[in-house]
Amino acid sequence: MMYHHTPVMLDEIIAYLNCKPGKRYVDCTLGGAGHSSAILEKILPDGLLIGIDQDADAITNAERLLKPYGSNVRLFHENYVHLPDILSQLNLLKVDGIIADLGLSLHQIESSGRGFSFQKSEPLDMRMNAASGITAEDIVNFETQAQLETIFRDYGEERWARKIAQRMIAVRAERKIRTSQELVKIVCDAIPGRSLHQRKKHPATKVFMALRIAVNRELEVLESFMDGVLDLLNPGGRICFLTFHSLEDRIVKRRFKAWEGNCTCPPDFPECVCHPKKSVKILTRKAVRPTPSEVAGNPMARSACLRVAEKI
Repeated sequence: MMYHHTPVMLDEIIAYLNCKPGKRYVDCTLGGAGHSSAILEKILPDGLLIGIDQDADAITNAERLLKPYGSNVRLFHENYVHLPDILSQLNLLKVDGIIADLGLSLHQIESSGRGFSFQKSEPLDMRMNAASGITAEDIVNFETQAQLETIFRDYGEERWARKIAQRMIAVRAERKIRTSQELVKIVCDAIPGRSLHQRKKHPATKVFMALRIAVNRELEVLESFMDGVLDLLNPGGRICFLTFHSLEDRIVKRRFKAWEGNCTCPPDFPECVCHPKKSVKILTRKAVRPTPSEVAGNPMARSACLRVAEKI
């Protein structure tokens, strides 16, 4: 099934990647393949685009959408953390640019049927790869109250994490929690009335985000990926991270700082033990944000932050 997704900050990303004919680029999170399509137009006739996504729907969509580009495209149904293995399969050591768009696609929210949206009644799945790992239903029904509170507080930065966890435990003592709408009701019932009505976003936004992060191990995957990704870039190659919440952006910002050769030891350390080495030039001193006109045309872009570095 073909589906549409408007790529966020497309012009900025293509400019920062410095795409040129004959070069090799990786789209770590294909989504609707919007970024990939634009990259391909810049690297023809003999460039290579390696597209990765753990969502089988995204791969199926990309196979159809990118078919006209033939051998200029190689697609992999995988998690981007396995990029070293993917390059090995292609007999490649390094590439010239990498883009990792860490947001959800419109298809996942509106049409996947996996419970990503709090506006629909769907099974509480939330797996990006529908064939792997635990589901959100498993978490809300079997984790302890303390574990639930930690997930909502640490991954969702939810002020009322304890009350929501307590309410969840009470509800599941009577029946299994199975759908996204059941989860929405639990969250809304747990948050005190005044706070509930003062929120600018839907009250369940943070809990849904926290569960999705936990299900897909998103922060652990990002940290692991960044451990070795610079080894996969040619000198002068660029890496772009498009994040959509502060936890991811914090990880990228901190790692960029370390790559640039700045000490990342805790302030109370008497002396530096990390011995930083300058590996990149940061091209975005502050995170680049979408323009007001883009946000007006594509509300999904409103929380996007783009950070870019160039390998020395």
